[in-house]
Amino acid sequence: MPHQAESIRTQDQLHELNSALDSGTYITVRRMLHALPAADIAHLLESSPPPIRHVLWQLIDDEDEGEILQELSDELQSQFLRNMDAEEVAAATEGLEPDDVADILHQLPEKVLQEVLNSMDQQDRTRLEQMLIYPDDSAGGLMNTDTITVRARHTMDVVLRYLRRHSEIPEMTDSLIVVNRSDKFIGLLPLTTLLVSDPSATVREMMQTDMEAIPATMPDGEVANLFNRHDWVSAPVVDEAGKLLGRITIDDVVDVIREDADHSLMSMAGLDEDEDTFSPVFKTTPRRAVWLGINLVTAFIASSVINLFQGTIDKVVALAVLMPIVASMGGIAGTQTLTIMVRGMALGQIGHSNRRWLINREFLVGLLNGILWSLVVAVAATLWFDDPLIGLILAAAMVINLVTAALAGTIIPLSMKRFDIDPALAGSVVLTTVTDVVGFLAFLGLATVFYG
Repeated sequence: MPHQAESIRTQDQLHELNSALDSGTYITVRRMLHALPAADIAHLLESSPPPIRHVLWQLIDDEDEGEILQELSDELQSQFLRNMDAEEVAAATEGLEPDDVADILHQLPEKVLQEVLNSMDQQDRTRLEQMLIYPDDSAGGLMNTDTITVRARHTMDVVLRYLRRHSEIPEMTDSLIVVNRSDKFIGLLPLTTLLVSDPSATVREMMQTDMEAIPATMPDGEVANLFNRHDWVSAPVVDEAGKLLGRITIDDVVDVIREDADHSLMSMAGLDEDEDTFSPVFKTTPRRAVWLGINLVTAFIASSVINLFQGTIDKVVALAVLMPIVASMGGIAGTQTLTIMVRGMALGQIGHSNRRWLINREFLVGLLNGILWSLVVAVAATLWFDDPLIGLILAAAMVINLVTAALAGTIIPLSMKRFDIDPALAGSVVLTTVTDVVGFLAFLGLATVFYG
């Protein structure tokens, strides 16, 4: 249970820090922080309420700020960066990998960003400006410009001697990138191949040319899918002309996968994936209020449908008792389908060739589940109210709503994707409205027909 053990350790560390802070022994707190890795300090910051978080940040050594910043969520990064001037940001990011620096600089206002860039030396500024022209959620925004390139005409012996001249090679280097005189990507030379090949063999003879480089404009979600599909450790990134710009490594892709998972989870509740667990009351309230307002509108729509059948409900009070069953079952069935669809779309598994199959599959699943559970609720309602007719009406309404929920859960995300609307964010609200409205219409409509 590694996650549970980590959580217990974090809580123990927080308890120790809180005790030291309460006693006013800041020197002890600083010593404790200095002994922790940057990732653990970032986790402690994100696990602390704002007042304690502010004190802890003040006690962190200046030379450690950059490494800690890169481990924080975007929201916390922005909070700390707002209180730093350009020189402090430049000092904090000195020595970090260019892609990590670019991620941090994306959080800065344009004016401060330019000041930070101007305070850097020419080489670092040029490398960063090359990365900052691409969106943060693209391959260009993910890439690192720190690469080792070789030419195809060189022999293995020459390449080995060239590598020995380096004091170290970039992390996650599993292959050398082969380019021509114009720096256009040609292929890859795996380090394993280099080590076991004949020293007189040329790079051209031993390199791999079956891998296509990643375009800098490719969305980060597609990049993550490629890494997952091919089990890559790193991959080259090129511009429109095929010129090498940098490379993406698996550690950056893991961050993308985690952020996408957070996005899908939080979007279901209408929240941002960078939502701070300990965000202040007056910042949290408006964010949630917007989504609550949207849901309130949909609730009024469902209530207006119920109001159309007020006369029938007055005659048969049992309808009011049974209505939530139809709506709830439809909502759950629709959410199951919607979740599968959103996941499949995120993984790039759903396209024009298989949409019809999925729609047919979900229709049959909804129909079979509708028949199964309609029999159960029909018997239960009949025994409960001693009225076979109300059991029959409830069963028919449930079949209708479960089939509708399955179709809606499939079609809604596909339609939203076509109009560039995030189905993870808006799909659940639309789906709930559809299942509620259809469920109430079917149940109360049938009841009106049979009970007059």
